[in-house]
This record gives sequence, C-alpha cells and structure tokens, in this order.
Amino acid sequence: QRRHFTETHSLTYIYTAFSKPVGLPGIHEFTAMGLLNGRMIDYFDSDNQTKVPKQAWMTERLPADYWEKGTQSRQSKQQWFKVNIDILKTRMRQNDTDLHVLQWRHGCEGEMKDGEMTFLRGIDMYGYDGNDFLSFDDVNGVWVASTDAAVPTKRKWDGVQVLKEYTKGYLENECINWLGKFVSYGQKQLEEAIPTVHLFTRNTEVEENILLTCLATGFLPKDITLHMKMNGSILTEADGVVSSGVRPNGDDTFQRRDSVEILRSNVSTYTCEFIHPASNLHVEEVWGKKLYYFCHLSHFSFCGVYVFIAGSCQ
Repeated sequence: QRRHFTETHSLTYIYTAFSKPVGLPGIHEFTAMGLLNGRMIDYFDSDNQTKVPKQAWMTERLPADYWEKGTQSRQSKQQWFKVNIDILKTRMRQNDTDLHVLQWRHGCEGEMKDGEMTFLRGIDMYGYDGNDFLSFDDVNGVWVASTDAAVPTKRKWDGVQVLKEYTKGYLENECINWLGKFVSYGQKQLEEAIPTVHLFTRNTEVEENILLTCLATGFLPKDITLHMKMNGSILTEADGVVSSGVRPNGDDTFQRRDSVEILRSNVSTYTCEFIHPASNLHVEEVWGKKLYYFCHLSHFSFCGVYVFIAGSCQ
C-alpha cells in the first residue's frame, strides 16, 4: 500500500580537528565530511589534502571547479581550526602534552513537497573535548555559550553583525538550496533503495515463550516509523518491546529491528507497521502464527559548501 508523505531531508557538514597528530591508523589530525540524509557525500582529511566525492552522482553532476574550490575551503578551515585550538588551550590553561579536539557541525533540515525544498531548522554548533561549547540560535540570531569558556567567543561573535546575518542566511537559504540540488541529483539512488519488511520468530530460554521480531531493512534515508501491534494496538517499551534503533547496513542503506517476547499460545493478532515517507511506502505485515527464522547479514559501517568563517575563538 503506498500513500503520499512529505519528505524530510538533511544536509550536514562535520569537521573534526585534533591539537596534534594522533599517531593511529585512519585517524587524521583534521577531517571534514558532508552527509546527505546521514550518508557521506564528500570527504577531506589533512593527509590527502583534497576534497573528494563519496557518491557516484556527486562525481557526475558537479564540475571540477566545485571540487577545486571545496579543497581550498577545507584547507583554509584546517588552518582556522589549528589557530583556534591553540586559543582555547591557552584560555583553559591546557598544556601541549594532552590531546584535545575541536569539532564543528553545521547544516540544515528541509521538507520536500511537490518538488520544492523548504527550510525546517538549521544547526551550527561547536564542541570541545567531547562537550558542547557554542551554538547558533537561528531563531533569535545569537550565539549561545554552553560553558563559561565559550562566553568570550559568544560576546565577540555576537558583536559581528555580518557574521550573524551570514550564518542565518546560509542555514535558511544557501544550505537549503544545496540540499534541494543534492536530493535531486541523488534521486535515482534513493529510488533504487527499496525497503523490505520481515516479521519472524525464534525460540527463547523460556519454553512457553517465543521472540517476535520485525525487521525493516534497505531503506534510505533513515527517517521511518516502525510499530509492533497486538490486535491493532501499538506496543511500547512498557509492553516489553526492545528496539535496535536505526543502524547502518554495509551498502549505505539502513535497518531497524524491534522485538517483543510473547506466549507461544497467544492467540492475538500481531502486526508490524512500517512507514517510510521518502519512498511513500506504508506496509503492515501480519504474523502468520508460524515459527520461522530469518537471517539478515550486513556489515555495519559507522559512518560543504560553507566557505566562510569569520572571526576566531579569541
């Protein structure tokens, strides 16, 4: 059964900078990546020094100068992070021996309806050593300090009106424009990701019980609704439902499984409802009272065009 839903999409850029080389394989002093609906679309690190596409459609649809300008932007940000980590270390009286990390996450969420992407919310936040540091309140157009050490930066950045206007304008307009383009460019890939839903059971340690599991897999993007129902009523954690949450598959799609332990002799009707707005898919699978097993193998993997940073943490 297919119904029409409004699609929600996200475009996020994540930057991570360490105060010194980590010295571990695969861990770079500076990394930057772009994510569309949680899927990596571009990448840069301090060792390779080049912004590269991570999806085929990015290579096909974006010209060479996009990647050249993106590389220059990432290289300048790498220097910006280096300067500002030193500023924060001095401010917090930290030495050069310990390892410190400064992170920046920014982007937007939009709603696609009738081919038009409209702004829902923006995010622009910094973290230091794993803790929230500073974030931009897009509604009120001010910076919010999450710790006393961030107050000097908040005061300085709040005093730069052009920075606040640019940040707000980027989140609400430029980011949304790119989000709309990227969703359009990658639409074929989204359409090829066809979700499936499986309802299956297995024995438990208690002979009288069985574990009923609903597995939804192969969906992209990752925003879904999944309900296990008994006689039409939604079961919750209070009823014993355990959820894996949304997890990545090895092919860049996602999966989620919810389970509940029930009596083998239970005569109730159990169903699994799956709603995936991006693919307009609304499925309700009914358990046929047969004890059968389902094996789903996947290799779990964990895992911008914002070319302006004004000011510093000083």
